[in-house]
Amino acid sequence: MDAQEILNFADDLVFANTGKHLEPLQQSILRSAWQGQKYSKTADEFHCTEGHVKDVASELWQLFSKILGEEVNKANFRVRLEQVKFSNLWNFNNKDCVHIGNVNVCENSSQPPKAPSSPIHEEPLNKNNTEPKVRQFLAEMPKSGIFYDRTTSLATLKQWILHENTRLLAIHGIVGIGKTAIAAQLVEQIKHEFDFVIWRSLATSPPLSILQKNIIQFFRRGGAPVPAPAPVPANSSPEEGATTGGLPLLEYLQKYRCLLILDDVQMVNSSGQLAGNYQPGYEDYGTLFRQVAELSHNSCLVLLSWEKPREIAALEGKNQPVRSLQLNGLGAGAAEILREKGLAEDAKWSEIIEQYRGNPLWLKIVATMIQDLFNGSLSEFLSDDPVFLGDLESLLHQPFNRLSESEKQVMSWLASETAPVSLSKLPENMQLSRSQFLKVMQSLGRRSLIEKIPEGDRTFFTLGPVLKEYVKTNYSRPNIEQEARSPL
Repeated sequence: MDAQEILNFADDLVFANTGKHLEPLQQSILRSAWQGQKYSKTADEFHCTEGHVKDVASELWQLFSKILGEEVNKANFRVRLEQVKFSNLWNFNNKDCVHIGNVNVCENSSQPPKAPSSPIHEEPLNKNNTEPKVRQFLAEMPKSGIFYDRTTSLATLKQWILHENTRLLAIHGIVGIGKTAIAAQLVEQIKHEFDFVIWRSLATSPPLSILQKNIIQFFRRGGAPVPAPAPVPANSSPEEGATTGGLPLLEYLQKYRCLLILDDVQMVNSSGQLAGNYQPGYEDYGTLFRQVAELSHNSCLVLLSWEKPREIAALEGKNQPVRSLQLNGLGAGAAEILREKGLAEDAKWSEIIEQYRGNPLWLKIVATMIQDLFNGSLSEFLSDDPVFLGDLESLLHQPFNRLSESEKQVMSWLASETAPVSLSKLPENMQLSRSQFLKVMQSLGRRSLIEKIPEGDRTFFTLGPVLKEYVKTNYSRPNIEQEARSPL
């Protein structure tokens, strides 16, 4: 078999066991294993850290071990799948199902057969089973690891959802800040308040029509009856979703109390434009978000994104059912990360926490680097100038590759300034009108890439040390006079 054949075969096995297809990163890991390549190649391809690829790979090997009923790893993956492929177990007769390891697989089946492990999970609200069961669809929710102290933020989110009936909520912040972690903790603490809890990732940019269809299947498989269509004139043809502007998912959000979490929402937005612009053909996501906010229901849609969705910015308010939380660094609570990584010289912990803005993932990456290169010595590491990025650089490629040319110009200008700047004066030689310049600054703010410093009745702007070093390293200040006006 060639690599594509084995990928197709592996995808069939995973789909039969979980009801989901392999994600692009998982496919790349399998292809690399098939070709005997290192994880670093996959990390470069997906602009992520090698450690992240190893974590995803570890979960993937565990999944295949469970499916095949024997240990599977990077070294034996090819052999194991070829053995199964050509064994008499993989022998379809009249398209019947066969048993492989711990899963039944059917040829040419559009729906996965029942398997021992189902993504649908039900649990009672209390041990006496006296309350309705909560139907959970959390197969795409990352496993909860160590949760660092975000007591205040969690309390705020719970207040908004459970006591202020927030219908649309965004948790946004720069890559690595912990949006997914706090959302997963939130789910664990409030899931029993809902009939359905569903977590979906938009990392593969699914069209809304596909996402809706998939989620509605979850409702139906979970035991929810199909909502009856609204009455229509006798000469009309009833269509599901007619009462909600063609978005049938909204009928389920109105019929049941649901907690729906959409992760990686930024992936349905365009790259190379200001924040909040959708990819062509994905504008209906904006319609969904607006209608969730405006229509009456008892459900809550939570959006996790690197950038603040424009619908949130337009609709949120203290007395509105729309809220947003920009997640910032951990502050002093980040010391626990450095303690776990075994760094000594705790008197200097606050310095490195401030330098990397308390970002949990950034600190984990840099603490590992300090152990590897400086034998855990913070003094030696902090004596270096400028800020050392290491593996952080590839991680930051992801959000920076989404910037428009005008945003890159403004970031370069901010990185070149030695002190925070005000917006009272347009930067010299920048080919942007004042209106365009302010739009760019607003967009960068929604991406959590700039820091605001209030001083009296004025506000100043700057870049954090890590972002400033990244911009200096990757973008020289553009020669504005020689460049054409940047499109917005």
